[in-house]
Amino acid sequence: MSQTRGRYDFYIGLVLAMSSSIFIGGSFILKKKGLLRLARKGSMRAGQGGHAYLKEWLWWAGLLSMGAGEVANFAAYAFAPATLVTPLGALSVLVSAILSSYFLNEKLNLHGKIGCLLSILGSTVMVIHAPQEEEVETLNEMSHKLGDPGFVVFATLVVIVSLILIFVVGPRHGQTNILVYITICSVIGALSVSCVKGLGIAIKELFAGKPVLKHPLSWILLLSLIVCVSTQINYLNRALDIFNTSIVTPIYYVFFTTSVLTCSAILFKEWQHMAADDIIGTFSGFLTIIVGIFLLHAFKDVSFTLANLPVSLRKDDRAANGTLLSTYDCFNHDEESSTCVGEIQSTESVSARRNGSLSAF
Repeated sequence: MSQTRGRYDFYIGLVLAMSSSIFIGGSFILKKKGLLRLARKGSMRAGQGGHAYLKEWLWWAGLLSMGAGEVANFAAYAFAPATLVTPLGALSVLVSAILSSYFLNEKLNLHGKIGCLLSILGSTVMVIHAPQEEEVETLNEMSHKLGDPGFVVFATLVVIVSLILIFVVGPRHGQTNILVYITICSVIGALSVSCVKGLGIAIKELFAGKPVLKHPLSWILLLSLIVCVSTQINYLNRALDIFNTSIVTPIYYVFFTTSVLTCSAILFKEWQHMAADDIIGTFSGFLTIIVGIFLLHAFKDVSFTLANLPVSLRKDDRAANGTLLSTYDCFNHDEESSTCVGEIQSTESVSARRNGSLSAF
């Protein structure tokens, strides 16, 4: 019976995690649209410390959409392991990429479509190999986990690194280096996921009739969650305002997911109860998602479609065989010798440049 219940909870968490990705992916587009409208009006930008976005309804629509996604995500952590829920955030990247191509005029070329497919396949592999049983079911167990020396050291390092980035590195390099604000969001996000997981357990106990409101850990987790989420929203807004959405979203996903998986491994130790093939499958799925996201955004400015593929292949064949063909033609057609010599030199020059030869210049 308990095994059946566990599988039932697993699928509830899976559906909630997928719903969360849809809402969160859409929220990036709405918030970016709102920030762009403010920029056109000449308002002080969020990246410069301004808060004019609080008067923009599109930004609030994006915030509500993200809130709905976070609520679904919150509930998902109560039913499924963090190892499953967090990586499925890749679906929000897909939603963001697809919607940005329609509403932000950001192109989705062949590389992007292949990247979307790889991300979906990677997510599927992770779902298949993810642990399907909970390791922490009560607040007392959660309290014991939070007091583990390994997690205490990890949380202390996260707080120290975040403070250094916020007060030292951010004011100097935040406007030019995309990794500064995203790293702040990501490492703080690892702690917020731990808080969400604990509060999800508390809510389940509350519905079971247990006096969780009298447990001090419930209020500590709630206060910590508010601080963490507020910090994430602030610095994510800055990153979105300064840098392109299609760059912020994938980098944030990779950094955030890596931070959460590290935190999950230290706090919940879900990896200890997974078979070797499941661990390999989970990492393979995660790496597949990363490759997909890289393809989705690294070549976003390259105009490349299936219709261009045969042309590209023909050009490559001609580049590989062009020198020999031109030389043969020159020996057999004396009247075109001067033209052929020019073509040979041009082909050799292109080939040399591709091979990194300085003699071509």
